Amino acid sequence: MRLKFLAIAVSMGVTVISVQKTTARTPLLPYLQTPSNLSNSTGNQTVSEWIYLDGRPLFQIAASKNDVSERLQSIQQNLQEISQDYFQSKAPEFKIQIRTTKDLPVIYINGKYLMTINSQDAKLRQLKALTLANEIADNLQDNLEVSKKERQTSSLISQCKIAGAIALVMILSSSLIYRYQRRSQKDDVEPICPDAETGQPITTQLNQQEHQHLAEVKNRLFQLSQTGIWGGGSFVILGLFPYTRALQMALLAVAQIPLKVGIVVLGTYVAVRFSYALIDKFTTTLISGGFLLNSETSERMELRVSTFSGVTKSITTLICMGVGILSILISLGIDIVPLLAGAGLIGVAVSLASQNLIKDAINGFLIIIEDQYALGDVINVGNVGGLVENLNLRMTQVRDAEGRLITIPNSEIKVVANLSSRWSRADLTIPVSYQANIDEALKLIEDVALNMNQEPKWKREIIEKPSILGIDNFSERGMMIRVWIKTQPLKQWEVAREYRRRLKIALDQVGISIPIPQQTILVNHPQLLNSARNNSD
Repeated sequence: MRLKFLAIAVSMGVTVISVQKTTARTPLLPYLQTPSNLSNSTGNQTVSEWIYLDGRPLFQIAASKNDVSERLQSIQQNLQEISQDYFQSKAPEFKIQIRTTKDLPVIYINGKYLMTINSQDAKLRQLKALTLANEIADNLQDNLEVSKKERQTSSLISQCKIAGAIALVMILSSSLIYRYQRRSQKDDVEPICPDAETGQPITTQLNQQEHQHLAEVKNRLFQLSQTGIWGGGSFVILGLFPYTRALQMALLAVAQIPLKVGIVVLGTYVAVRFSYALIDKFTTTLISGGFLLNSETSERMELRVSTFSGVTKSITTLICMGVGILSILISLGIDIVPLLAGAGLIGVAVSLASQNLIKDAINGFLIIIEDQYALGDVINVGNVGGLVENLNLRMTQVRDAEGRLITIPNSEIKVVANLSSRWSRADLTIPVSYQANIDEALKLIEDVALNMNQEPKWKREIIEKPSILGIDNFSERGMMIRVWIKTQPLKQWEVAREYRRRLKIALDQVGISIPIPQQTILVNHPQLLNSARNNSD
């Protein structure tokens, strides 16, 4: 792996050295200037623009906003005609003259008119008009000579060699990254074995999630690397030749905004996925160290970890998205200070109008921190109860026994009953007939519970020895015997159903019946008694 990264670094170094050989004559990146350099003077708006030769910026001109486009087109067209004539001629030199017309310097090249230096040009550069004209003339002299040399056969051949070397480096670098990506993907496919130290399924799940997030980050970085190699290399090659340098400048001008936005969006996405991996890694470390998990609370901690992890990832996503949006605005040249000030005022107004949302968020945060309940718990809130399917800072959603999804704002949760926190209990009341031998009945009820607790399947669900509390009440149904069975969370109903089934079979085998409600009616009214006697006679 280190050798591959070293090879990539060396290849990129060769690229830089090769390009440095040409940058003395050809700038790698053209200086793109936006036509938004504005100056206001008594309501008259002055705009500056650049004049280019073969994609290289030469000098700036200034004019009113309404006239700048026409002046720019005229000077650019004159320079194009003059340069083409000079490039096609065999004369090694050309002549630049500065004449004065109406106290303004006028530049001529080989007797052809190029432009007139006006007061706005001089004010833009804060120079005298004649001084600015001489500076522009010297700049034209150097750049026209360089442009003509670049069009010579020997120079084109030299640039082609450099372009070929850059293309070769691009191919080698892309191949190395592709091979490393394939090897990394093979490693990502290998399944993760359960944690041997803790033996807990929650650690395996977190490790798998962390592995997936890191794999996604690596894939996006590989794609970005390939795009950077081919896009950047092609961009550099375009800048090597005078015929394609204008295309390089046009591509950069067109792709400048999408490129900035795309980089920010990709960076935000990678940051979100990488933060997910860090959250899972941090949680796994705490669990593996024994800070959050032990044998008595493993089931409960799985629920809490999944809840806390989901809420933390949601908050992280919101923060990254907010930073990404601000970064996009900054990259586009938008002043975010007024936006932040306006957002602050809007935030105050919204907070005053949405106090219930703030209460929901605060109460939801306390619910998660205090572990009142978590995803997968069964809770009762007032007259509503069910399985917690969704929990965030704003609301709690539970699914009741009829399959209805009930949404409860967190601020409305005052008193909550958690039926599955850490452990649960099967609370059974068993009626036994008054005619039955109570000692035998108690012994049978206890034996059924103990035998069930010895079986491997139910031993995992029952976490303590069942307790036979004895006769709890005398009722019309008979003697009510109370039984408690402590179970894993959410397993009390399953254990209770199986225990009732086994107990019914055992009672039938020994002839003890489960009584049904009975009622005796005594009649003491005289007329009814006489009528009953007459009917019997």
